[in-house]
Amino acid sequence: MITNCVVRAGSVILGSLLLATLVSVSAHGATYYVAMSGSDANPGTEAQPWRTIQKAADTLFAGDTVYVKEGTYNESVIPQNSGSSGNYITYSAYLGDTVTIDGTGISWDWWGGLFHIQKEYIKVSGLRVINSTGAGIFAWRSSHIIIEKNCTYDTWSSGIGVWDSNEITVDGNDVELACNGDGHECITVANSSNFEIKNNHVHHAGPPGPPPWGGGEAIDTKGSTNGKVYRNHVHDIPNGMGIYVDAYDKDVCDIDVYGNIVHDCPGQGICLATETGGTLKNVRVYNNIVYNMGMGGFAVFPFPGVHKNFKIINNIFYNNRDGINVVYTEIQNIVIRNNILSKNDNQIRANAPDILTVDHNLIDGRTEIYGSEYVEGNPRFVNPSEADFHLKEDSPAIDNGSAVDAPGDDFDGNPRPQGAEYDIGAFEFMESQVNGSSKSRRLHQN
Repeated sequence: MITNCVVRAGSVILGSLLLATLVSVSAHGATYYVAMSGSDANPGTEAQPWRTIQKAADTLFAGDTVYVKEGTYNESVIPQNSGSSGNYITYSAYLGDTVTIDGTGISWDWWGGLFHIQKEYIKVSGLRVINSTGAGIFAWRSSHIIIEKNCTYDTWSSGIGVWDSNEITVDGNDVELACNGDGHECITVANSSNFEIKNNHVHHAGPPGPPPWGGGEAIDTKGSTNGKVYRNHVHDIPNGMGIYVDAYDKDVCDIDVYGNIVHDCPGQGICLATETGGTLKNVRVYNNIVYNMGMGGFAVFPFPGVHKNFKIINNIFYNNRDGINVVYTEIQNIVIRNNILSKNDNQIRANAPDILTVDHNLIDGRTEIYGSEYVEGNPRFVNPSEADFHLKEDSPAIDNGSAVDAPGDDFDGNPRPQGAEYDIGAFEFMESQVNGSSKSRRLHQN
């Protein structure tokens, strides 16, 4: 387990060059500074910086930027003003510096965060937020919020929590040891719309306990609509699922879950649900890699509500209890196509398989459902023990997939198809691949 997460925005040498560029981008507003050596009585210039981030939060207006320099700041931060379209208020670590907001000794309600946002057009970038009695970074009833390249560690609830908001981006954050005290999730985007959760590393959540308390899911989009969850790396979540798309009691639609890696958790990898009778529709799950999960790679849970128009296409589910498990009450139009299901205890199962469209999957092991146009046998991965799920040149997955609804690119961003037909699984076989190694994105990129 990583015990000290550090976020650095770049080298000190490069930082001075980039800083000039960033300041020019912020030409609509002023640039301020905070440093451990400063005073809140100062004007906030680089030569005479403020001492606290909250002083900046009390002062900044639309278009303004504050750079926080190296140090540990024992405070909570609540922005007092909103930005505007094209004029975000930006809170950023000074380039090359490690900036820590430490909540030790600060009592905070679990509903909220050490960095607490209830505004519009706010960007929080490159900060390390630790030891919170609530969430780490929290946005509520907000809009146009960017939370990027931060690190949260040891938070009572979510590392990053967003509720009742819209136009949200959660990008490139490291979330560790979240959910130490309650059942929220490591990254929560709830009752919100128009969101992206991307490029995050979510791992080693709080201690396991009886559901729903302790650990929580890694990424949860409950009650949230019109969004994307992609290129995230999730692992070691002791008491919850990897990625959970839950309509809850809402009418939720148009969610894409793709390019994620989820592994080594006791729960489900990717799960779709309607916990309290909502409607979940138009969900695409593709180009994901899920392995070593205690329950399953992908599941639909049997809560009351409507499940409609799900497409589960070109994924890899390897060495889980179930590859795909669809248990439902009311369901319409679920497609399971072009997936590799290998070494799971059960590759595909469902309580009413005749309702499903299942075709062009590669089946390797015991299964309750084959579907049509399937391929059976070893997928011939390059090195699954090292999580390299690229295809060897003799893989039966090559050229045996369907073009129908297949994503235009594979996990690595290579166009489909590369050969005569589409391949099954998250990777297209590349002719340039030499001895099972290609110039592809590393699975364990974080």
